[in-house]
Amino acid sequence: MDANEVAQYLRENHDFFDRHAELFAIMKVPHPHEGRAVSLAERQVLTLRERTRSMEQRVSELVRAASENEHISDRLLLWSRSLLKARDPLELPGLVTAGLAETFSVPDVTLRIWGESGVEADAQAPWRAEVSADAKAFANGLMSPYCGPNSGFEAAGWLEREVRSMALIPLRIGIAPEAFGLLVLASPDAERFTPSMGTAFLSRIGELASAALSRLL
Repeated sequence: MDANEVAQYLRENHDFFDRHAELFAIMKVPHPHEGRAVSLAERQVLTLRERTRSMEQRVSELVRAASENEHISDRLLLWSRSLLKARDPLELPGLVTAGLAETFSVPDVTLRIWGESGVEADAQAPWRAEVSADAKAFANGLMSPYCGPNSGFEAAGWLEREVRSMALIPLRIGIAPEAFGLLVLASPDAERFTPSMGTAFLSRIGELASAALSRLL
């Protein structure tokens, strides 16, 4: 019999070691991490311990991720609450940007809103500054937030200091094809916003910000 036939026989005869229990004590197999040989029973115990450690590590990772998600959800709730409490629509752009910067520790946050204003006295506000047609077209084309390096985006020029990575979040009402603004989260750290990051959370921020800022239209 070759090794494959032995393995197949053992798979088909699960009671083999029940009928030959003495083999556990006399059979020797290589230790998985050391150069010595151990009994079959000890090897099985080592295998089970490694599986247990792997499962414990996985559970620990899941618990940590759940804790981080809960912390993010709590902060998102605080930010959303501040937007709901605003009585004056002109306060909303500042609440959106300052709230994100403080609540989520983002170094730089700004936004632009274009189109006709439904609120008087905001024509000269900084968030109403001129935006090029190319930047508007770029925002219209974003079906989900952009997250990655600053590739010479016009929006980087809306901030006073160097931007090396950024998240660009289109502001739109529902599934409207055209955006009415752009929310910018930026950092001088090239690793703060990377293409490998998920954008689901940024999309939720965009939806909440869009709903709040639509009062200015």
